Amino acid sequence: MTAPATPARRDRALWVQCACTALVALGAAYASYRHGREFALRFGADEATAAIWPLIVDGILTTATVELWKTTSSGRRAGGRWVAWVSFVFGICLSLCANVAAAPELSVFAVAVAACPPLALLLAVELLNRALKRHRAETASETAETSVASDETSRVVSLAVVSDAVRLRAKPTAEQRMWAYYVTERSKGRAPTGAELDRVAGTNNYGRRLLRQWRRQGAITDGATVDHQHPRPERKAVRFT
Repeated sequence: MTAPATPARRDRALWVQCACTALVALGAAYASYRHGREFALRFGADEATAAIWPLIVDGILTTATVELWKTTSSGRRAGGRWVAWVSFVFGICLSLCANVAAAPELSVFAVAVAACPPLALLLAVELLNRALKRHRAETASETAETSVASDETSRVVSLAVVSDAVRLRAKPTAEQRMWAYYVTERSKGRAPTGAELDRVAGTNNYGRRLLRQWRRQGAITDGATVDHQHPRPERKAVRFT
């Protein structure tokens, strides 16, 4: 299996096709102008009309070619592109007639040489048109894949942030667990020691420091507690009577 082409390589190939199609178009325009002028003069046109006639044919070919290369939506595809193809084929037929009629003799090789420019332009335009369609489809596919990957990444990051926030809210801190245990034990008529608080929270020498801190804040006294949610400095302790 061949490896998929990178975007840079695809762009280079498309530019090469565009350049080659432009060369074919220039060559076909030069040959078609000369042969078209001779064709118009041979079949009754005056000098001015004969000079303008090839430009008319090349103009309709150019307009149809640009229309074929344009990006179209599904709604316009059936009408606009059908008219563009009819115009392009009509211009090619006129150019082909003029080139064949300008052949010095009606031999196979003379007709092949005369008919080569318009047929080469027809094939070059069709090949480039297919390349442009393929390039637009691949670009749209890569853009869609990038958008999906970005959305999935954003969703994963959002879920991770939300889960972290939920986990932090759901898991109480060591101080909160100690305070809940302290309030429960004081409601039973006993005062837990710092060592007991350390066993509850799985800490080391943290319970004693919290007891001293709660006393300094006024959240607890030796006889009672006053806040059953969390110690706050502005609350004052009262003793049971």
